[in-house]
Amino acid sequence: MNLGYEFGDKELGDIFWRFKAVAERKKSGRHALKTRLLELGDEFGDKELGDIFWRFKAVAERKKVTCGTLGLSTATVRLVDAGGEDHVACAVGTGGPVDSAYNAIDLIVKEEVTLVEYGLNAVTEGIDALATTRVLIRGNGNKSHVLTNAMTGETVHRTFSGTGAGMDIVVSSVRAYINALNKMLGFNDLTDSKVSAGSS
Repeated sequence: MNLGYEFGDKELGDIFWRFKAVAERKKSGRHALKTRLLELGDEFGDKELGDIFWRFKAVAERKKVTCGTLGLSTATVRLVDAGGEDHVACAVGTGGPVDSAYNAIDLIVKEEVTLVEYGLNAVTEGIDALATTRVLIRGNGNKSHVLTNAMTGETVHRTFSGTGAGMDIVVSSVRAYINALNKMLGFNDLTDSKVSAGSS
């Protein structure tokens, strides 16, 4: 059923957190949603509001993450490659939801990578704060990632950084990791093509 209005990620995130805050004040979920929609300037009848409420609740349920000390966190990741092909993987992590998401990505990408650095910062305040993540990775399986300092003879491993942002820490972290992996894979393609051109 098309209600004629599509909510973007930002609006859904905003509505979700306000919905949750109002619901925690012991108001009903429908009332909280109706209140927030009125704040946004939208007024719907009872039937339309019911349809929006159930659609919203379904989206909110999909955003749940399994983590904590009582169980293993799990993640399912879907990536689309440059050719438009979907790749899906599920993984378990011992270090929380970000660890499980990174493990699932590693299953898809099939590159040996070490996470060297991980940083997370809140850009805005409050429960709906925008998070930025910066990661630094090192590829372990490619000889072109190892450099030798001509003066000291010291071996240095090339690293690749990535950044990501979002209201969800896991999403922000995944964006940063994918960004760094794309840089590494792009570098690999560039060095592989230079080696091929040099040997022809």
